[in-house]
Amino acid sequence: MNAEEEEAREDGGEWTLLLWTSVAVAVPVLLTLWCSAQSRRRTQMRDFFRQSRHGWSYSDLFGKPTYCCVCAHILRGAFCHCCGVCDEPCLRRAEAVCACKQIARCMEHRWVRGNVPLASYCAVCRQQCGTQPKLCDLRCVWCQSTVHDCVERLGDQRCNLGEFRHLIIPPDYLHRVEPRCGAGFPTRTSRVAPVCGSPWTPLLVLANTRSGNNMGEGLLGEFRTLLNPVQVFDLSQLSPSKALQLCTLLPPGSVRVLVCGGDGTVGWVLDAIDSMRLKGQDQFVPRVTILPLGTGNDLSNTLGWGAYAGEIPVEQVLRNVLEAEVVRMDRWKVQVASKGAPPAVHQHSAAPQVLSMNNYFSVGPDALMALNFHAHREKTPSFFSSRIVNKAVYFLYGTRDCLVQECKDLDKRIECAPLELDGERVELPSLEGIIVCNISFWGGGCRLWEGMGDEPCPPTRLDDGLLEVLGVFGSFHCAQIQVKLANPVRLGQAHTVRLLLKSSTMPMQVDGEPWAQGPCTITITHKTQALMLYRSAEQTDDDEEESSASETESATP
Repeated sequence: MNAEEEEAREDGGEWTLLLWTSVAVAVPVLLTLWCSAQSRRRTQMRDFFRQSRHGWSYSDLFGKPTYCCVCAHILRGAFCHCCGVCDEPCLRRAEAVCACKQIARCMEHRWVRGNVPLASYCAVCRQQCGTQPKLCDLRCVWCQSTVHDCVERLGDQRCNLGEFRHLIIPPDYLHRVEPRCGAGFPTRTSRVAPVCGSPWTPLLVLANTRSGNNMGEGLLGEFRTLLNPVQVFDLSQLSPSKALQLCTLLPPGSVRVLVCGGDGTVGWVLDAIDSMRLKGQDQFVPRVTILPLGTGNDLSNTLGWGAYAGEIPVEQVLRNVLEAEVVRMDRWKVQVASKGAPPAVHQHSAAPQVLSMNNYFSVGPDALMALNFHAHREKTPSFFSSRIVNKAVYFLYGTRDCLVQECKDLDKRIECAPLELDGERVELPSLEGIIVCNISFWGGGCRLWEGMGDEPCPPTRLDDGLLEVLGVFGSFHCAQIQVKLANPVRLGQAHTVRLLLKSSTMPMQVDGEPWAQGPCTITITHKTQALMLYRSAEQTDDDEEESSASETESATP
């Protein structure tokens, strides 16, 4: 009997071992098959999205209970930013029966049932909408009005496009464009005025989805919800030059452009506007404003827009654009005349010949930090996905340079006439870096020329045709300047700056775009002026007061 029990125990052990072996083999196989199926499904959905007339996006998480507009079940999966939402199994049915917002051809209300914004009220009876846990009530995708099922009481009332009518291109506008003498803009713009109000300043939104904290993709959807989707562009899919051609179909001098991205993206758009001037399209040149998504955002700080971290609603961003004033900003041409073979290091960023400058040019420690940062971001782009990480990496490179001092003795690396300001030679002290500024801010929000305010200096302006030239003693000096413990060396102001580098390889940058440069001559001259939108400090204070007042009202029972 004992032998039988022992044999049974051995058989049970073998079966247990066989079972665990089977599980150990099957689980990875099943997991691999499941991941492959999910990847194949996502690929099929992306292909479907590209071919669709809707602006579909995919998400596994919504901030509130959301219902499919086709089957009324709680949504998980896909949704259209432009006209409503739809559950994943209903996508093809929605594609067949639901017309998207962007292909509307008339000025009537375009009602979509359910998923109305929280704390919204009926335009007819003034009672709160969206209070029931189901697909209920209606929202107009153009004017954002919400109503109960009493929508028929509105009669034949035409849609007035809502709060942002001054910025929206009406849904039927592009169907009525009548080019005249090749000009490209409508001859009957007076028909638009009664709907859009006066002044009508249509807004184009150009977003770089790769800037800063990768918030650009979400912002694209929010802007498409509030505006006409045809005026919202993803710069990863369409270049600024092609997107700005829409300006030629709009009244001259009326267009505003909101650039969602960093200072580099703004420069990209301004270069595209310069190409419009070269083509003789000066009358269509737009006014440019910024929704800052980059790391430094120095140009945005100079123009009063600060930095954007998602805490301001998109509706408030559009209100700020409506209230902004137009200013002129100098743009500069940086010419690099090399005197030999290109440097053998950092070939990922070769020296350019002619560049446009909006913010600043520098040679020395801050350019070295930017060069190292860009080299590592190209190798591991997924790691550099937030401003905090980016600034931490900059700090590490700056700390390392404090010890290594790669840019030491800059004055010995340049010729006897190292720096010329408007043709006059300037003798340099023992510096490690030179910075030539066009704007007030540098280094992620530091006022460089004004410094700590303990020395008198001429004020800076965006449109005075002057550059401010300064020197720094090293990375540690740069860090002291940023925390307001030291001032830079003010070398002067000039209309033209010339710098001669005689030997060795030095890091340089223009508006955050770095490269390693050998012997050369750098010449900076005035190029043109751009029309920018400026937000004053008074407007910022008013926005903060309105925000705090609205929070108080919402907290009051």
